[in-house]
Amino acid sequence: MKKINTFWNWFQDNNQTIKNLINETPKNQKHISFWINKNLGYYCKEIDFMIVYPKTANGKCELILTANGNPEYFNHVIDLVDNAPQLKTWKFTAFIQPTERIYEIMNGLDDPYIFHEITLKASELTFLPVEYHELSHKLDIVVFLKSYNLYCDTKTLQQAIFIIIQDIVGEKSLYQNINFVQLAQVPDNKDGLIHLYDFQLFLDNLNGVELNNYFLKMWKTVR
Repeated sequence: MKKINTFWNWFQDNNQTIKNLINETPKNQKHISFWINKNLGYYCKEIDFMIVYPKTANGKCELILTANGNPEYFNHVIDLVDNAPQLKTWKFTAFIQPTERIYEIMNGLDDPYIFHEITLKASELTFLPVEYHELSHKLDIVVFLKSYNLYCDTKTLQQAIFIIIQDIVGEKSLYQNINFVQLAQVPDNKDGLIHLYDFQLFLDNLNGVELNNYFLKMWKTVR
């Protein structure tokens, strides 16, 4: 608890400087970010942060604290945010949350993600559950891409897919529900494929279903 209080005391003393970070020179931004990381590291070196600035002058800045998907440090993030101070101009959030642009994605109006030479739209991605692990309650899934044969299975492509999934379902849900992600080309037979933006809906609808039989049946439809 002492380390938590130490961080928040430092943050309160410097919150105006941090709030103005977006208006600083790149050199000063790097300096301020260094000290945020430094003080956060005194509490837990495995926690990172993101700052979301308001669109209006009267809006609140948001400090998002993330464990980078590592469940070993989820409680560290929760404890830190639970003990955050009440500041009029700040909002404190545990974990990267699901996107609020889900309806744009569902209607195909989403902007593409660009990763080096790779361009992907979340609205075009589909998936299929392959296996359910009863002990961990996690899924193995296949994510299908129209351009998989063009990009092949590179490290950059894998990282891009994880970033998109995290944006859609949120950091905590991603690492609590997904064990393994395999990438593949969209098959000719698209029967049974599920839009990636419906992942949470898929989870909600699985109650009462014989999971392994379901996965086996669905996987055979696209083989």
